[in-house]
Amino acid sequence: MKLPITIHQARLGSVEFKVIRPAQPLVHAVLADHDRHLDAYLDQDAARRIGGLWTLAASSPRSLVHLPMRGNRAPSRELPEDGMRQLDLVLLHHSLQFAPSHWKEVRGRLGPGRPQTVTLPDPGHTGEAMIDHEARHYRENRDLFHQHLHAETLFMTGSAKVFRETARHFLDVARNGPNYVPVHPSYPYFCTELHSNDGILGDAREIHIEYCDEWTHEPTDRTRRP
Repeated sequence: MKLPITIHQARLGSVEFKVIRPAQPLVHAVLADHDRHLDAYLDQDAARRIGGLWTLAASSPRSLVHLPMRGNRAPSRELPEDGMRQLDLVLLHHSLQFAPSHWKEVRGRLGPGRPQTVTLPDPGHTGEAMIDHEARHYRENRDLFHQHLHAETLFMTGSAKVFRETARHFLDVARNGPNYVPVHPSYPYFCTELHSNDGILGDAREIHIEYCDEWTHEPTDRTRRP
């Protein structure tokens, strides 16, 4: 899989941060905060590229992977309104020990970035059969996601292993969502999730991931940003 990205540098005091972004906007991607859980609504292209960026986060422990999407238009289907707000997403390795409180300042210092194309492993080589599900539930398991929320951004912090093993959720949506929806008109929702029973969530809420093939053409009030 070839993934076009841009690489950015931002200095904060004596520390320089490397930030990776998708080269083209993730137009049909929404991350919604519903207080008790999170929902990601994605089309095929967004799901495929987010799966790639998720995989890239596993091999980029010294970088912040930033997915801007909080200003995006919502899918055409009606979304739950209660407690909902849209968020950006940042993926980072726990060893980076980045303080989310610094993010707004770092984000404000990012320039246009340097374009680059990375080649990622074949998604077929990181399937369900290679995951040790039993080990995830051992008390000693440290390959867990932790979440922080700051500056309208969700920070997903984890190990290389947990990023690598969970990228398949997004790639599954990209691969199977478009074919599933047309042949299931009574329930046209192809979904997967990062679930609390999976042994991958530490201090983190569940994320429900849903394929959406129809999107609005005008911004709604909840997607406008100052």
